[in-house]
Amino acid sequence: MPTKPLERKPEWLKIKLTTGENFKELKSMMRSKTLHTVCEEAKCPNIHECWANRTATFMILGDICTRACRFCAVKTGLPTELDLQEPERVADAALQMGLRHCVVTSVARDDLEDGGALIFAETIKAIRRKMPLCTVEVLIPDFLGREASLVTVLEAKPDILNHNIETVERMSDRVRSKAKYRRSLELLERSKRIAPNIPTKSSIMIGVGEEWDELLQTMDDLRAIDCDIMTIGQYLQPSPTHLDVKKYYTPEQFAVLKEEGMKRGFKHVESGPMVRSSYHAHEQVQSATATNV
Repeated sequence: MPTKPLERKPEWLKIKLTTGENFKELKSMMRSKTLHTVCEEAKCPNIHECWANRTATFMILGDICTRACRFCAVKTGLPTELDLQEPERVADAALQMGLRHCVVTSVARDDLEDGGALIFAETIKAIRRKMPLCTVEVLIPDFLGREASLVTVLEAKPDILNHNIETVERMSDRVRSKAKYRRSLELLERSKRIAPNIPTKSSIMIGVGEEWDELLQTMDDLRAIDCDIMTIGQYLQPSPTHLDVKKYYTPEQFAVLKEEGMKRGFKHVESGPMVRSSYHAHEQVQSATATNV
């Protein structure tokens, strides 16, 4: 059974709420186009900052995930939604927002033969048609290891292929549902082999019980497959039924992790208590693509 966190939440994790006109307008637009965002569904702590700055991460393929990862606030169950018009609505919303960098993610759809890869590809293409100058980043599930699904996404030519490793190898089975540490590495490695000019990215959340040397080993594992970008953030328990927080890392420790990552050759490392996979994604794409052209 879950127990109470070992420590009180420190001061540096307090969130500044911003609910100005941009936030209200974006929320209204998402509702009018019946779109989902990971910002809302996963209870991201940065939603107020990002929405106030007119940035958001679209979540396609519905809002019900076929997996039940122990860190994630997204609803789980048997999905009923598969909307073939969704890619066009996402592109319309991105155009209305005037985005220069668009991030698209999804729930896991293990109920679909391709895991939702075709909808990812069609969303990329729709954004390209309506916003040719907008860069597109996709944060994809592991597609249960199906290479054909990965190829479908890569053939649509996203600017960044993102897949999260989430935690260190020892903690993976406890933290994630169905996903495997080595399978995630294999997906990122395959992406580099199939489309070497598309930068790859991965994210880890810390504070679930990992050791410092395991974090460094995860960096080494990602660099061994030439992963370009890494993001590192503090795990925050979304509800009492989710994994407990075992440790709150200090901003200074996050700064050291950024240094360790850059020493290992990542083109960009975003590391901080409130960092999430898509946080400041628009600032990462240039550093990642500069040497991949």
